[in-house]
Amino acid sequence: MKKLLIIAFLSLFLTPLARAQFGIKGGLNVAELTGRDGETASYKPFYHVGIFYQANVLGPLSIQPEVQYSLQGGNLKSAYTDYDSELHYLTVPILAKLTVGPVFVEAGPQFGVLLSANQQGNLQVGFTPDGMPAYGNESRPATSEFKRGDFSVVGGVGLKLGSSFSLGGRLVAGLNDINDAKNLSGINDPRLQNRVFQVYAALQFGGRK
Repeated sequence: MKKLLIIAFLSLFLTPLARAQFGIKGGLNVAELTGRDGETASYKPFYHVGIFYQANVLGPLSIQPEVQYSLQGGNLKSAYTDYDSELHYLTVPILAKLTVGPVFVEAGPQFGVLLSANQQGNLQVGFTPDGMPAYGNESRPATSEFKRGDFSVVGGVGLKLGSSFSLGGRLVAGLNDINDAKNLSGINDPRLQNRVFQVYAALQFGGRK
């Protein structure tokens, strides 16, 4: 994972500046954690901000690496629990982008590193003297409950409004299991995956030649 992130960062600078546009972007995340048997997942609103580098490859095709701070997570509910998870990620999408007139489509992989995580709500807080799970309302750090690495696929569409401003939407679908809880009770399948719908605005600087 570290090697892939280093390659992603270096790719920001491998294409000549004369054929590229730097930019900033930000917007809404609507995210959930899917895949766990025994708990119902619900979407929660979060946000993301970042920078990107769009480099022409051939005609309407370009490559767009990005670096983002992305807050995501979601709500999980069972018969005994009801809590929100907030996961703070540094994400690096590397997207192929096809532009036809003002419309563009984009797709590619995304690599993520978990910076921190928190949970808040009705959670399992321990065990009773007779060994049964005990639950209570709590807010706590939860970084150790999740794996540090995340790998996703990204697909999206957008509209370019003028030479420097664009609007877009994406689906980010996590492929690997990010759950790393060590002490589970009452949940047979601990698998968790990120799923995020993004709506964003982007502002680009410089021009392509």
